[in-house]
Amino acid sequence: MNIGIIGYGKMGKTIEALAVEKGHRIAATFTSAAPPTASDLQGLDVCIEFSTPQAAMKNILTCFEAGVPVVVGTTAWYNELETMRSELKRSNGSIFYASNFSLGVHLFWQANRFLAKLMGEHQEYLSSIHEVHHIEKKDAPSGTAITTAEEMIKYHPKLENWNENSDPKLGSINISHDRLEDVKGTHIVSYTSDIDTIKLEHSAKSRNGFALGAIKAAEFMQNKTGEYTMADLLNFPQL
Repeated sequence: MNIGIIGYGKMGKTIEALAVEKGHRIAATFTSAAPPTASDLQGLDVCIEFSTPQAAMKNILTCFEAGVPVVVGTTAWYNELETMRSELKRSNGSIFYASNFSLGVHLFWQANRFLAKLMGEHQEYLSSIHEVHHIEKKDAPSGTAITTAEEMIKYHPKLENWNENSDPKLGSINISHDRLEDVKGTHIVSYTSDIDTIKLEHSAKSRNGFALGAIKAAEFMQNKTGEYTMADLLNFPQL
């Protein structure tokens, strides 16, 4: 594939290295200071977008205009999903987006769903999520932490909402976060009672897992139109 990378930071460079290793060609790279125009994207098979929440929607719409499928790893732009879907339909474009592209994180989420169902029978436990990322991380809490909380609410019959840095209470998930030097991403789900604590943790050792997932998504998007997520790429059993 001829791949364009939009957002040429640490993640963009990791994607570039792994894509070339897998036999793909990086035909163009773009930064926030020099974002692409539709004409810049002609001849590309797919774009992989890891930029900033402020730039993501403009980059997505540029890909739609150019008729190039786009894989989006940027988070914190989902309040614009309806605008995106309207433009997607109008342009007959194609997009694949996820709050996290790590295949290991999706295994973590599947385990999280199952644990939430189990804990619904044990309502004395307070639930929380703690996430840690590098200091360059643009959003807090992370999109992965928010998705984790949403999945817990979906599968746990007594959880109703999540709050950020609040006092723990029954029926709500407390999400806390830290930003430290060179942490690739850690997410910890905890259920705590007066007598014990149960934890489920995913900790990334490098950016390679996220980059590999994005490349797999780019390969998946060949000759497709419409809206896709990791649920379309993976085939986990329903709980």
